[in-house]
Amino acid sequence: MPAVKKSTSAKKTASKKSSGRKYSPKASKSVEREMRAMKEGKLKSGRSKKKVTSRKQAIAIGLSEARKAGAKVPNPPKKKSAKKSSNKAA
Repeated sequence: MPAVKKSTSAKKTASKKSSGRKYSPKASKSVEREMRAMKEGKLKSGRSKKKVTSRKQAIAIGLSEARKAGAKVPNPPKKKSAKKSSNKAA
């Protein structure tokens, strides 16, 4: 019976997961807490204090709070600006 070669890729992915993690565990706890608050109907948005109903908005609030607390969170995506047309009719 031939010897079966064990894959080393499992070890590589395990080490990558810990070092190359995009969001820290602290950030995921913050998002989890905000999602629970949204489901309970207790999550309010910024200044308007309106009830948050969007899942995406709840995640954004959680990530924002994690950033303020100093957790490892990537920067928010840059908003795309409209490109000005350089070809004007003469």
